[in-house]
Amino acid sequence: MSPYIDPLPTVADVEAAARRLAGVIVRTPLLFSPELSERTGARVFVKPETLQRTGSFKFRGAYNRLVQIPEDMRPAGVVASSSGNHAQGVAAAAKLLGIPAVIAMPTDAPALKRERTLAFGAEVVGFDRSTEHGEDIARTLADERGSTLVPPYDDIGVIAGQGTVGLEIIEDLAALGLKPDLVAASAGGGGLVAGIALAAKGWAPDMRIVACEPEGFDDHARSFRSGVREKNVSTVGSFCDALLAPFPGAMTFEINRHLVGEAAVADDTEVARAVAFAFRELKLVVEPGGAVALSCLLEGRLGAIAGHTVVVVLSGGNVDTDTFIRCLES
Repeated sequence: MSPYIDPLPTVADVEAAARRLAGVIVRTPLLFSPELSERTGARVFVKPETLQRTGSFKFRGAYNRLVQIPEDMRPAGVVASSSGNHAQGVAAAAKLLGIPAVIAMPTDAPALKRERTLAFGAEVVGFDRSTEHGEDIARTLADERGSTLVPPYDDIGVIAGQGTVGLEIIEDLAALGLKPDLVAASAGGGGLVAGIALAAKGWAPDMRIVACEPEGFDDHARSFRSGVREKNVSTVGSFCDALLAPFPGAMTFEINRHLVGEAAVADDTEVARAVAFAFRELKLVVEPGGAVALSCLLEGRLGAIAGHTVVVVLSGGNVDTDTFIRCLES
């Protein structure tokens, strides 16, 4: 595979994103968890992006990207592809900025995510995830309509916006006189872990960042081992719908292979237990894709962490009622 040569985002882009997002996003708290700390022997904090606008971290990147669209290009609208969280982020940001939005969304996406995307005023175009590629559909729609394409992860503005999660982690831990030894976050296309790495590595260069994935969709784990982007065999087969990207992003992988380089995996049964744990012990509603990092912590997949300061990002909370009940019953 040829070397990646396009410009990459920097920590300066993340800092600029933080200024744009100030007063618009929810600055989600960093919560110390006695329960998780006792279980693991580490000092464990959770970052609940479930409390973010639209229920996931995706709003950060979407708004940061959309607010930079020139005024004369806004009437032509924006187009994105997403199973739901990026869709809601783009739709909500577009509504705030008065920009028309069209979302290519797989027909098997959770009904809640589709309904909320529509409620923000976006047009939704369905596609079959098993036979069609959403990003190709979005690109075609953008070309046909003259709209701005807003990728779910491979975009400087999107990655920089997601990186504000890492910036807040560093700032809030510093206020306690701490630095993170490890941050675990979910990985689909890799934009969240890439953004966190950009924001945090300068302040804590020795920290570990772990990309957490559902079993069967461990493309980051395999890509880190091979040094090239590896494709998943299928784009269906896990209830972690937010993380079923076909392979790591080109831009995100170029960042992550240098600054992250480590992944962990949990299966759906383990993720369901983590969703139930978050509800019962942390009093938080987390969707399956948002609970994978927590699952990896609970299942002991993050390596030796006793005595260390660990942050687990709960990346989203948009879960259908039936799915949530099944997780609680697990």
